[in-house]
Amino acid sequence: MKRLCGLILFSVGTGMTWVLILPKSFPLVLVAIVLLIAGYNLFCCK
Repeated sequence: MKRLCGLILFSVGTGMTWVLILPKSFPLVLVAIVLLIAGYNLFCCK
C-alpha cells in the first residue's frame, strides 16, 4: 500500500512539473517538489 501511495504521489508530482514549464506561482513549485520527494520516498524506501 505504501508503494502504491508513493507511485501516485510521484505521478502527480511529475504531472505538475509539466505545469512548471510556465510557472505561475511559487506555491505551485513548492507543491510539485514536495509531491515528488514524498512519492519517491514512499515508493523507493523500505
